[in-house]
Amino acid sequence: MIFQTHIPKAPLNQFVDSFFYHEDYQPDHRVDRFLPDGNVEIIIDLDDKPKFIYDNETLREIQTCKGGWASGVRSEPISIHSGKDSAMLVINFKKGLAYPFFPLPMNEISDCVVDADLLWGNSFAFLRERLLETKEITHRFQLTEDFLLENFQKNLNINPCVEYAIKEIIQNPDQINLGRLNDKIGYSQKHFISMFKKKVGITPKTYLKIMRFQKAVSEIERFDKIDWTQLSQNCGFYDQAHFINDFRMFSGFTPEQYLSMKDQLLNYVPIV
Repeated sequence: MIFQTHIPKAPLNQFVDSFFYHEDYQPDHRVDRFLPDGNVEIIIDLDDKPKFIYDNETLREIQTCKGGWASGVRSEPISIHSGKDSAMLVINFKKGLAYPFFPLPMNEISDCVVDADLLWGNSFAFLRERLLETKEITHRFQLTEDFLLENFQKNLNINPCVEYAIKEIIQNPDQINLGRLNDKIGYSQKHFISMFKKKVGITPKTYLKIMRFQKAVSEIERFDKIDWTQLSQNCGFYDQAHFINDFRMFSGFTPEQYLSMKDQLLNYVPIV
């Protein structure tokens, strides 16, 4: 089993959090429930077997993915292949900073998984072919880094308003007031929401809810014994009822169900 990460050099490291490679992962289950985490990813599958997305309720196969695909920011959970018997290189973007690499507004792929060739033509397919020519993981990382610079360097400009809003929401999900945040940025509310959706994929309000949910997920990892009322207050929820409703919306489970089902991988819940 191989798990390896790589952090690209500047200027890519302003936008890309890391590259992640895994191979020969052998979990006991075949389907994971992946929870909304505010991230966008590009996945290059170096295995020829198709991977599936499943209906959250029936676990019926509803989408086939093969070769490479992009996963937009999510506001709902998704049931996916567990990664068993696969080899994948994943480009993990920094929160809210994937937009320079995409040819369309980010809200057009939110809650979607889209084949790479539909977004970028054959370019990622050519990268995949080059990755398959070498077994050296560090070389695969370097090929990916070179590819991103070659194809997207001219687009690597940060929207300062969106960057500021994302940082504030991530750092203070339990305290932030979106009205005051909007006043600091200086745009009308309508313009700010539109800009945020195009660059991030969802509204600031939804993104804030996801970050509160993620704070709760992180808090659950910290404690052996959990006071749910205290945890909901610490994460900025109005009351425990709102906490439970949001948790169920973003995971499909109550907090207690999640606690009993979760695995060691954050935001991945084994299903079957």
